[in-house]
Amino acid sequence: MSENHLRLGVNIDHVATVRNARGGDYPDPLRAAKLAEEAGADGITAHLREDRRHISDADIDGLMEVLSVPLNFEMAATPEMQKIALRHKPHAVCIVPEKREERTTEGGLEVAREENKLAHYIAPLREAGCRVSIFIAADQRQIEAAHRIGAEVIELHTGAYCDAHAEGRVDEAATELESLRQMSAFAHSLGLEVHAGHGLNYETVQPVAAFPEVRELNIGHFLIGEAIFRGLTPAIAEMRRLMDEARA
Repeated sequence: MSENHLRLGVNIDHVATVRNARGGDYPDPLRAAKLAEEAGADGITAHLREDRRHISDADIDGLMEVLSVPLNFEMAATPEMQKIALRHKPHAVCIVPEKREERTTEGGLEVAREENKLAHYIAPLREAGCRVSIFIAADQRQIEAAHRIGAEVIELHTGAYCDAHAEGRVDEAATELESLRQMSAFAHSLGLEVHAGHGLNYETVQPVAAFPEVRELNIGHFLIGEAIFRGLTPAIAEMRRLMDEARA
């Protein structure tokens, strides 16, 4: 795989959302994960929330058994989630903020104010062999704090850029995109691996995919929604095509 290859992580949370809406075991997130893998995903992302609103503990068990691509385990910085991560030892652990009342992850993690706590929290995860990623806003202060606590990876929150684009706020979208560009370069200069994600779709992915410092994009909700209309494999294949085109 070339050094320029931009990895695609497919988040399967919302396959589980559909399953849980009616109970039972259909549609199966594990089947979605395997299809995503076959369609060109370089990894699978799953967020085990405190309230288990979509992905379940059994899903994580199953993913660890069936995947041949890396699992990126998204989780809040709680003792319960740390214990689960240490039991499974997934390839990557992404620490995200989590509020029970939110619909989706809102904003990045506040690392600078919780630096000491987070440094102690991620140490056992790193010792267990997990690559630790911190989900943060494109903010220099947060990036510097993530670097100081020993994170190997940051994932930049692209939600503000995507929201501004969707709402036609052109100047604001351009400003947010420029911030993402600058902070990708800054994080890379510190030796951090740079990922990005949240809200990306076919219209917004290419400008972010073009940043040479970004090594991975994690995309979920849009792809699962698009799969309703065109199927999961074609939906992922089109995202893969757009990412490769932007990178070329």
